[in-house]
Amino acid sequence: MPNSEEVEGNWNEMKGKLKQKFAELTEDDLLFDEGKEDEMWGKLQQKLGKTKKEIKSLFD
Repeated sequence: MPNSEEVEGNWNEMKGKLKQKFAELTEDDLLFDEGKEDEMWGKLQQKLGKTKKEIKSLFD
């Protein structure tokens, strides 16, 4: 299981990639509070019009 620093580092990397691909995303759209992962994915799905699977595939 990754530690909190690894999770934060991975999220920062994903956030950077999302910002590069979708310029309309703001820092507020990409805020991640512990325990709010589902809410964050829902916001991204709504804003980008893509499924969670489609968004995750951007990182593969």
